[in-house]
Amino acid sequence: MRPVDLITGFLGSGKTTFITAYGKYLIRQGIRPGFIENDYGAVNVDMLLLENAFGSDADTEMIIAEDPECHRRRFKAKLITYGMTGVGHVVVEPSGIYDADEFFDVLHDDPLERWFQPGSVLAIVDARLSAPLSKETRYLLVSQIADAGAVILSRTQDASDEEIRGTVDCLNRVCDEFQCGRHFELGKDVVAKDWRTFTDDDFEAFRRAGCRMTEHLRLQTAKDNDFSSVYCMNLTLLPSDLAPLASSLFSDPLCGTVLRIKGFTKGTDGSWTELNATPREIRTSPSAAGQQVLIIIGEHLDRTRIESHLRPFRP
Repeated sequence: MRPVDLITGFLGSGKTTFITAYGKYLIRQGIRPGFIENDYGAVNVDMLLLENAFGSDADTEMIIAEDPECHRRRFKAKLITYGMTGVGHVVVEPSGIYDADEFFDVLHDDPLERWFQPGSVLAIVDARLSAPLSKETRYLLVSQIADAGAVILSRTQDASDEEIRGTVDCLNRVCDEFQCGRHFELGKDVVAKDWRTFTDDDFEAFRRAGCRMTEHLRLQTAKDNDFSSVYCMNLTLLPSDLAPLASSLFSDPLCGTVLRIKGFTKGTDGSWTELNATPREIRTSPSAAGQQVLIIIGEHLDRTRIESHLRPFRP
């Protein structure tokens, strides 16, 4: 039986960064990993990053589907594909607003239950978890941490001890709010370590962390939720435009609550630059490859207002 890991985490928490390091660990162990990426729009930014990182040493597949039933069918189809290949370990990275319950339901479908078993559920949480969080955001957070074998805090090097303790307290409060029986403790099921110091022993512990099936109050978060995305291709953005544009979108309340902006743009010399931005951190970095795309994700987004910021970069 081959394990299937689920790496959960809210928008911008650092899932793809963690998966890149985790995947390299699996490859060092002689395991060929397969990755299933769920994202917005026809270009999967995170899958492009993984393909750049692993090349031919891993398999990557993506799921693009807004409708929950369509998403479930495509997720099952991708796993069946991996079940018939030489992939030895599957890692699933859902979008940052994904309800994790679907994962377990699909794994118990036939014929998947004959090929795969749940591996580790690892929840990536920013060590400086921002507050206040909307009710739906809190629900998605609890759905991502409830079954986690380990919660891995990101950006701990930038967080104070007080902020880290506050984040753990927040996790426990949302568990109480949605009647989840989990209680998280630093050093027990919450890892607060600078990712730059992770060793193979750390990654092996994550691989063996498993999952804890825990009930919690359910809410409807399918097509009627308040999360949405604005997906833009072929903007005439220069790399120097990325950070100012992201800053203007985050700071304009008429755009809605912008939670994440990511994408690529090409410079005049033909090189690619990646944008990975949250309200707390706007980061640009060189990329080996890319596609001219910008994805804006958030709650109660006003597309008309967002378009007013994008209009100067339309061809």
